[in-house]
Order: sequence, then structure tokens, then C-alpha cells
Amino acid sequence: MPEEIFDIVNERDEVIGRAPRKEVHARGLWHRAVHVLVFNSRGRVFLQKRSMLKDTAKGKWDSSASGHLDAGEDYDACALREVREELGITLSQPPQRLFKMDACAATGWEFCRVYRGQSEGPFTLHPEEIETGAWFDPGFVTQWIADKPEEFASSFVLVWKRLAEI
Repeated sequence: MPEEIFDIVNERDEVIGRAPRKEVHARGLWHRAVHVLVFNSRGRVFLQKRSMLKDTAKGKWDSSASGHLDAGEDYDACALREVREELGITLSQPPQRLFKMDACAATGWEFCRVYRGQSEGPFTLHPEEIETGAWFDPGFVTQWIADKPEEFASSFVLVWKRLAEI
């Protein structure tokens, strides 16, 4: 399978080039990603535990679905693709846009657009991407992060803290 190609962006999230995934990560180049938080009708959030096969944040808890934008892809299209690939659900339109975070060390130098989706499941989890997943009360997630932040992907910790501010 050919290596993924990402758009490289500047400090204003404007595309300035392209490079393979491995190079982007090795050199700490700014690039783009999405996080989708899926909530059910009871207000619980679905979180995924990343597969041990992932190249970063192996075995860490993360957003319901997340991933990098492919070269030439926009944020909304990526959000739709990621929920389809990782959770097995097809949405007719992009989830609700919540906020955007600037690239920094904790995000892995990714500009991140964060979305909120609604679903009751069940989900068909992509085994190479996700080890397992579960529904959690938001208050429990907040306390879990406070007690054991090392159990979460660093970008998710930022996403969750920013979510609490809105």
C-alpha cells in the first residue's frame, strides 16, 4: 500500500507543499487533522482506544474518530471519511463544526478541526485503527483525564479541555 501524502501548511494553515506521512511526522512539519466526537441521545461520548499498530499514541484513548487530511482533501470531507473508515457509519453531511485548534507539539504539529456528531451506534470498528471503544459520561472523561492523562492521546486531552470551554 503506498504511503499517505499530506499537505504541508504554514502558520496560517495555508498549503505550501506536500510530503509523505513518514517525512511529515519525522520532521515535525505542520499538517492537518480532524477529530470527531460522537455523542448519543443520553449525552454520552464514544471514545476509541487506539490500536497498538498505530505509529503514534499506541493504545491511548482518543476521539470517536480522528485522522489526517489527505493531500488536497478539505476538513469536512476528511471528517466524513474518518467516521466511515473508523466507525463504519456513513453520514449524509459533515458533523457540526465545533472549533479549530492551532498546530502545536501536543497535536503532533497538526491543525485540528473538531466536530460533534450524533449516533446511537452500533459501530463497526476498524481493527487496524481501533483496539476497542466504549461510551462514557462526559464528567467521567474529565475526571479520568485529570487523574490519568497519560492514558489519552495528547491531542485528545487538548480537544477535551477546549470542549469544556464552549
